[in-house]
Amino acid sequence: MTESVLDAVPDPREAPPVRWGVVAPGGIGRTFVRAVQQHTRSEVVAVGSRSADRAADFAREHGVARSHGSYAELVADDEVEAVYVASPHSEHAEQALMALEAGKHVLVEKAFTRNLAEAERVLAVAEERGLFAMEAMWTRHLPHVAAIHRLLADGAIGEVISVTAQHGQAFPLDPGHRMYDPALAGGALLDLGVYPVSFVLDVLGAPSSVSASGSLTETGVDGQVALTLGYPGRAQGVAHTTLWSRTPNAACISGTTGRIEVERTFFTPTTVTVVPHEGEPRELDGRIEGGFQFQVAEAARRIAAGERESPRMSWQHTRDVMGVLDEARRQVGVRYPGE
Repeated sequence: MTESVLDAVPDPREAPPVRWGVVAPGGIGRTFVRAVQQHTRSEVVAVGSRSADRAADFAREHGVARSHGSYAELVADDEVEAVYVASPHSEHAEQALMALEAGKHVLVEKAFTRNLAEAERVLAVAEERGLFAMEAMWTRHLPHVAAIHRLLADGAIGEVISVTAQHGQAFPLDPGHRMYDPALAGGALLDLGVYPVSFVLDVLGAPSSVSASGSLTETGVDGQVALTLGYPGRAQGVAHTTLWSRTPNAACISGTTGRIEVERTFFTPTTVTVVPHEGEPRELDGRIEGGFQFQVAEAARRIAAGERESPRMSWQHTRDVMGVLDEARRQVGVRYPGE
């Protein structure tokens, strides 16, 4: 029998409303707007782009009241309380800082920035201004992930021995595509690999060692990377990412008395199966429409409470993830222009 775990997290519609502005009206921006409009009490009140026409088209498409032809105009909009940064990784730090300096809270797409140094600058300004900032790792807030943490806390699989996760997608070689462009901080790690790395760290915490091997694309970004993450005890994490193949995109947490299998795609609303070494498996169903609404609701709750960060995606979590990604890139030989 399948058990629902949708009650493992609060209903997003119960969170306080926030007036959002969206930086960079692309595909992930559309996903964000739909989640806000369909599943929360919050509102997207403005969108900003370097192209006034593009911003206006996006606003008309989604029923957003105002559009701006520059990011500066968006963050200066008095109706905007919080800014969602949905641009390429190369722009995250600059645009998050712009919003914070204008007194706006920020939700910044993952990976949070290009590197740890940029993340530290953003978080320092958020702390100085007393504003909320969070990396938009939406997986952290999903019902099936909350259920996993409840299972681990209850000792459902004993001592955790290994955590494995992968994320691969197939992108044909195109030097002009952001995934292949070093100037846009392209490559598999920051766009795809951040999911399995963040998942491993969510379960095991920050690693004591990082060992990475990988292959580069013709444009000089990482096309494929495998990471082994070491810990002081017996636990070990393994994360794999590639932009050359669509992998199963599943995850597994193995313990001394059983394992937790997270179905594809592990970082989206999905099912979880608890497989004990002895006894019958249990299937937990966390599937739900959308998914971004849970991180929107978490941000809204923290903003309303006057808090600067979320314990589910804390500033230290972001620092830890960025540190692993930095070290993996160093080992495979990827450095972005201007770093």
